[in-house]
Amino acid sequence: FGAVFIEVFFIMSSIWLHHYYYMFGFLLLVFFILILTSAEITVVMTYFQLCAEDWRWWWRSVLTSGAAAVYLFFYSVMYFYTKLDIVPFVSSLLYFGYMFLVSLAFFIVTGTVGFYATYRFVVKIYDAIKIE
Repeated sequence: FGAVFIEVFFIMSSIWLHHYYYMFGFLLLVFFILILTSAEITVVMTYFQLCAEDWRWWWRSVLTSGAAAVYLFFYSVMYFYTKLDIVPFVSSLLYFGYMFLVSLAFFIVTGTVGFYATYRFVVKIYDAIKIE
């Protein structure tokens, strides 16, 4: 989440505070950094897990990289209380509903990236084992 923190602030400001967002090239670069970081962290954590002889890596690989979505949702709660002046209950419910859906989509994207990166890593290391 730290890799995309600043961009999340600008995106949320453009959505909820009606500011213009014009840095789409930088957003693409940050998206690639997010993909790379999620893949690397998940592969490293799975490697430590396999070294400890725990072979159940599937869901943990999804949850490791998808955990950034929890930080995103907590940041949206903090953003709500510090930057927004939304008073009606229905508007607050709409905000949190949308941010939950955004966090869920973020979880699915980063979890999928983490799983596929870990899958390729595990296949690669187990293909290197020679059984004679």
